[in-house]
Amino acid sequence: MDGNIFDIKRFALHDGPGIRTTLFMTGCPLDCLWCHNPESRVHFKENGGKSRKVDSTYVIEELKKDLVFFEESGGGVTFSGGEPLHQPEFLVAILKEMKNNMIHTALDTTGFVDRSVINDVFPYTDLFLYDLKVMDPEKHKKFTGVDNKQILDNLKFIFDNNGVVRIRFPLIPGYNDDKENISDMINFLKDLTNSPIIDLLPYHRLGISKYKKLNIDSSTEFLSPSSDDRIQEVEEMLKINGFKVGIGG
Repeated sequence: MDGNIFDIKRFALHDGPGIRTTLFMTGCPLDCLWCHNPESRVHFKENGGKSRKVDSTYVIEELKKDLVFFEESGGGVTFSGGEPLHQPEFLVAILKEMKNNMIHTALDTTGFVDRSVINDVFPYTDLFLYDLKVMDPEKHKKFTGVDNKQILDNLKFIFDNNGVVRIRFPLIPGYNDDKENISDMINFLKDLTNSPIIDLLPYHRLGISKYKKLNIDSSTEFLSPSSDDRIQEVEEMLKINGFKVGIGG
């Protein structure tokens, strides 16, 4: 089973529990204005992106090399991108082998995919790292290129079926850090079966150099990260409403 990836990052500490290896897969149906992995987008490949086609057997053997670190630390493999669900058959083939080897799996996803794909990966996914960006559907489409109905519906489905989830909220100044959006997110999450942990991901400028290297204009080139005070304000807003909050994933 062939698929496209752009990196395998070992000894990751912020993509789930323990020491992890993160597989970055190419392709994403979203076009987020603040994307910090532009090399993951298929339509950037012609500008110098480093996507490469690999066989699932090769990837599985590469991931299994770190088994001793997973066992000692309670870690495992995280699938990221891009959007790993953009290549469902390739992803499921690797997920199955990870579970056959008793390796913990985490899926970093936007959730923008047909329900059938969620059903396919659900039995082999120990942890969903699930992005929530913007709650208003029109703003979501304006900032990411797609509507968010499918995203919210799939998240509810995962919770209703007792999936383990950490919400990832990228805090982007001027786009989704307003009180209304955060309140809407809180109200939506409160209605779910469980109260998940929320990872607050403050915007950073590390992706800007990637855009320049790829000769791509970035709409957030002059955007400044949130202040420490603002990050703390949002953190307290979430905690007051009963959520456990992590900073930075």
